[in-house]
Amino acid sequence: MNAHTAPTPPYVLVRPPADTLQDGIVTFIEAQPLDVDLARRQWRGYVDALEAHGFATVEVGVDHTLPDSVFIEDAVVIFGDLAVVTNPKEPARNPETVATEKVVVDLGLETATITEGNLDGGDVLKVGTRVYVGLTGTTDLRAVAQLRDLLEPRGWTVTAVPVTKALHLKSAITALPDGTIIGFGPVVDDPSIFERYLEVPEEPGCHVVVLDEETVLMSSAAPRTEALLRERGLEVVTVDISEFEKLEGCVTCLSVRVRG
Repeated sequence: MNAHTAPTPPYVLVRPPADTLQDGIVTFIEAQPLDVDLARRQWRGYVDALEAHGFATVEVGVDHTLPDSVFIEDAVVIFGDLAVVTNPKEPARNPETVATEKVVVDLGLETATITEGNLDGGDVLKVGTRVYVGLTGTTDLRAVAQLRDLLEPRGWTVTAVPVTKALHLKSAITALPDGTIIGFGPVVDDPSIFERYLEVPEEPGCHVVVLDEETVLMSSAAPRTEALLRERGLEVVTVDISEFEKLEGCVTCLSVRVRG
């Protein structure tokens, strides 16, 4: 869909993988060889899965000078009709926000920009009107304070969460449709922060995208977690994103969901 035409929510913002994907930044794992052609096919399969469950697609143009730009969630976070443009700490990633901001403006969303400190969208988890923000190597207290100032007048509650064992907050936890936080124990600093917490047996299993109240999207690399979620009554859609997982990517960071 034309990035300048706002579809009816729900829709997603996505950005195709750059030819330079192999040069993406890794922090907590060792760099591995990537198959960029396979990554493109996996990205297409991911987008197809979202579209099959009712999400229209808005593409931000590919930029081959930005290896990590496929992880579009880090560039902007949506809170209702407000798009908060982030301020990545990594100099190589900061330019990713430029084209993404242009698209959200064209879509007619109200925009605000983080100018105090640094924030990556992968550190932001929304559960109802509560916003958990990870304090990581990429997001700091100054940015959390600015985000709180932006959001609390709109009815959101912002809670900072320490993250020392994973790249982003959503590398360690995400939320099921009923608001239960799921996490992989070895990378969760303090599960007691969360009112309802469920530990899952595989690291790729702690990342889900909520498709609807009964359905989640997750990596095919976590079959035991898939079985656990099915036992809880959820429908589970799996996608293979192995090439993105080599860059510490997961199902959440490849899109920005706009739910209306």
